[in-house]
Amino acid sequence: MAENPISPAAQTGGGFVVQPLLSPAPSATSTASVAGLPHPRGHSLRSGSVKEDKVRHYISDRLSHINRRFVKKLGSSDDIGDADVVGYQSMTELCKDLDSLLSIIWLSGTPSLQIPYLLNIAGDFNEWVKAFPSAPGVTFSTLRKLDHCFASLLAGEDIESHEPLPGFENGMRGGMSRTDMVRCKSVVQQTRILIVDVMSKGVEEVGDDGAPYDSQAESGIDGPGSSTKGQWDEQEEELYMDVARVYEKTLVKLGDALGEGGGVGDIQISDD
Repeated sequence: MAENPISPAAQTGGGFVVQPLLSPAPSATSTASVAGLPHPRGHSLRSGSVKEDKVRHYISDRLSHINRRFVKKLGSSDDIGDADVVGYQSMTELCKDLDSLLSIIWLSGTPSLQIPYLLNIAGDFNEWVKAFPSAPGVTFSTLRKLDHCFASLLAGEDIESHEPLPGFENGMRGGMSRTDMVRCKSVVQQTRILIVDVMSKGVEEVGDDGAPYDSQAESGIDGPGSSTKGQWDEQEEELYMDVARVYEKTLVKLGDALGEGGGVGDIQISDD
């Protein structure tokens, strides 16, 4: 029987129910952000506590599950323990699993969990997205969430609402170290370059279940399905703008924090 993904509210093997432990504090501002992320809980999980350990275990388990499904998609998993794991059929399907995981990480309100896991996910995302036909909708939605998370953690407040984040009550000491910032900058710059190539691929067509249609239709930035090379229609112009905005908020905040200015370099998309 195939392994089924565990929803954010489901129990882990140890009987841990994630949602009750990570319920956001009730307040007038406890609404989803424009990035589609939940409002974080009122206070960070206490370091070394049972709750923090269980949340850490849950996040690690779900991230491992996503990676196992991705490896199985590539056809390179021969482990007996992964015999029943179903490989991803599309980037849309992968991002559906990733979306719930990002929500749990952000809901935790705990920078010591958020920073390392988000950096790992951002790095892995660059490998995941290369393996599928381009899926602009889910790809840019996920990147906007990661951009929101990183920029907010660098600022110590929600980048949209300017509400202080849990874990920053005593200033920025609980935020990213300089090593974290350098790693973050490297990852986001790689993504900004990579996404140009990815969005030039044929666009995947998927059903509601995330499975790809049997279709040969292709489109993209001057891709095989574009009408006239070098001429942008409205949809392509929107795609171009989405590409240019990848991690723009994070890079501005990194520039401020690292003393390198807040400018975001232009992305050049060749007509060749």
